[in-house]
Amino acid sequence: MIVISNPFAVADEIKIIHSLCEEGLSLFHVRKPDFSELEMAEFIHQIKLEFRTNLVLHNHHHLAEDFGINRLHFSEKERKNNFGRPARFSKPCRSKNESKSTSTHSIEDFNSLENFDYAFLSPVFKSISKENYEPKTDFFEALKSRTNYKTKVIALGGIDLENIQKTMKNGFDDIALLGSIWNNENPIKQFKICQKIALSCLQSQV
Repeated sequence: MIVISNPFAVADEIKIIHSLCEEGLSLFHVRKPDFSELEMAEFIHQIKLEFRTNLVLHNHHHLAEDFGINRLHFSEKERKNNFGRPARFSKPCRSKNESKSTSTHSIEDFNSLENFDYAFLSPVFKSISKENYEPKTDFFEALKSRTNYKTKVIALGGIDLENIQKTMKNGFDDIALLGSIWNNENPIKQFKICQKIALSCLQSQV
C-alpha cells in the first residue's frame, strides 16, 4: 500500500510520516509541487534516516542521491516529454533497491510503459482531495484490456476503506491513498484500517 503526501502543509506532518512507516508503510510518495529545492531538502532532512528508503521523490530528483533515496516518480508530462529527461529516466533500474514509477490516466498509456516498476492509474473513483476530479473511464472494465504485466498497476483516486476490497479484487495490484489519509482526523488509525483490508485481500488472492 502506498501513501502520497498532502501537497499542502499538514500539522505534525513529519510525526505522522514516521508513524505511518512504523506501522508498516513501505512507500511514501513525497509530492510537494510548490516546494523549492531548499524547502524539499529541509523537508526530507526532518525524516529519520531509517525511513529515507521508504521515500519516493516526485520532484527535485537530483536531491535523491544526497539523501540516500533510490525511488523516483515521474509525472505523465515528464514521461511524455522527449526533451531534457534525466539520464536515469530512460534506463532500467540498476539494482533491486532502485525503482521508478509514473502516472497514467488510460489503459493504453499504461500498456505502453517500459522500465517502470509500477504506475498509478487514475482516477478510479471520485477524488477525495481534488474537487471535480472524477473518472471518465470505467477502469475496472478497461483493465480487462491490460497487456502490460511487467509494471504493477496501482489504483489512485477516491480510494478509501469502503472500496479497497472491490478495487483489489478487480484487477489492480495495489492501492495508493491520499485524501483518505490526510482528510481524516486520525490518519494513523485510518491507515491501519485500510492496511488491514488491503492485506486480507492480498492473502485471499494467494
